[in-house]
Amino acid sequence: MTVSARLAELGIELPAVAKPVAAYLPATITGNLVFTAGQLPFVDGALPATGKVGAEVSADDAQGYARTAVLNALAAAASAVGGVDRITRIVKLVVFVASAPEFSGQPGVANGASETLVEIFGESGRHARSAVGVAVLPLDAPVELELIVEFA
Repeated sequence: MTVSARLAELGIELPAVAKPVAAYLPATITGNLVFTAGQLPFVDGALPATGKVGAEVSADDAQGYARTAVLNALAAAASAVGGVDRITRIVKLVVFVASAPEFSGQPGVANGASETLVEIFGESGRHARSAVGVAVLPLDAPVELELIVEFA
């Protein structure tokens, strides 16, 4: 089954590639790898929430925002390589979580993205990962993430 067929089966439509908010590319290619820029959980060009996870944003909501951000990252990667069906493997995921000082549930937030990738790509969606708590993210977003994917 192709990736696009799997997305359709799951009822997932990749969003339009988010426009950069500064001087960078949404994704860049070297060899057979695509590196995405940091992707925020934009929905129709706007953040659904702002603030720190564990304070203004719940961990459950942040997990959903990680899912949104990873779909934005897949859209950027697919755009760079000429379509989502060219993506053959998810190599690495890095998730940054804007965290209240006492919040330590970054891995749970990151699971929103990780589980989505496995749902879409199956075994090829299993990846190396880092989940990092940070003081603040661009535009006061609760979550930002980067992907490295392999393509053919």
